[in-house]
Amino acid sequence: MSRYERWNGLLSLLASRGRLNVEEAAADLNVSAATIRRDFDQLAQQQMLTRTRGGAVAHTVTYDLPLRYKSARRASDKQRIAAVAAELVRPGAVIGINGGTTTTEVARALATRADLHAESGPPAITIVTNALNIANELVVRPHVKIVLTGGVALPQSYELVGPLANGVFDQVTLDVAFLGVSGLDVERGATCPNEDEASINRRMAVRAEQVVVVADGSKLGERAFAKICEIGEVGMLVTDANADGRPFEEAGVKVVRA
Repeated sequence: MSRYERWNGLLSLLASRGRLNVEEAAADLNVSAATIRRDFDQLAQQQMLTRTRGGAVAHTVTYDLPLRYKSARRASDKQRIAAVAAELVRPGAVIGINGGTTTTEVARALATRADLHAESGPPAITIVTNALNIANELVVRPHVKIVLTGGVALPQSYELVGPLANGVFDQVTLDVAFLGVSGLDVERGATCPNEDEASINRRMAVRAEQVVVVADGSKLGERAFAKICEIGEVGMLVTDANADGRPFEEAGVKVVRA
């Protein structure tokens, strides 16, 4: 188990229990007590929890787990979802991609699709994104034209937000927008933890001919603080094979399982 996987596990346990001691955390994660003490100390330094004598307690304010820690969660599911989503894109398409671990995998899958690697001529696809990490990975791919929004960078998600980011989407049209979400619910729609992220994701969705949510089963039926869009604005959900997509199919969303 990597450090990021342990940290993700510890924060998940704290979210559900509110308090952990070193011994029970070590038993749950099958690591030594010394390792857990170091993890608690390092997470406390990042203000992800509060250290106590013999353990830790969750913050009263819920922090969104940074992208670099979330990447280890359900990685194989996300890669399969991404591979299926990437096949939806036709050469010449203009694609919007927001920040997140699953959408990052979609971007990687698009970058490695053999039929998009043209020997010469214009780029095969255009990707419009507000995610710094996605732009950084794909800018060296000659077959991909990258359009990066401006804005203020969020350290949790690597997303650019604010008026400078929103302005770009007023000037472009998209064939498809791939949205990563923190929650997708039939009644509450697509949601994420940050209202500024939700604002730019909403603009991306409005400018797209088709909105595709890419999310593993853990996000379905969940909700976060800020609404991105209503469920009726989502044309397709690409999720993992074990996810229960029936409520979304009944709501008129095409569900594709990877």
